[in-house]
Amino acid sequence: MRLTRFNLSLGTQIMKALGDEARLRILNLLLKKGPLTISDLEHILDFTQTKTSRHITYLKNAGMLTAQKLDQWVIYAIKEEAFEIIERFVGFVEKDVQLNNDLDIYTTLFNNRELAQNKIPQRRWKSLKST
Repeated sequence: MRLTRFNLSLGTQIMKALGDEARLRILNLLLKKGPLTISDLEHILDFTQTKTSRHITYLKNAGMLTAQKLDQWVIYAIKEEAFEIIERFVGFVEKDVQLNNDLDIYTTLFNNRELAQNKIPQRRWKSLKST
């Protein structure tokens, strides 16, 4: 589903959400690597839990993220309606050194099985990633 009713208010809200480096880093990871937990984002971005939660809340309130509880984890993903606009915007800055460094850190932590997503039962995680 795409955004069908894009108005000035929604546009302003989305641009404000995209106007912060920390939020862009979060969106880039969610765009490129799929759903993640706050714990995963904290480890990858080296943010405190408070900072990560604050930015996730901002993105949720802007209508860009969805959250789903799975056992003790809350998994965050980009809403299907906002995916296209986020993908286009991140496309303009995707060669940034910091964004690529975040992706490298994700790969290292994922391979070392240090991310929360590795601790979530795989059967349930796979079904969540496909939604």
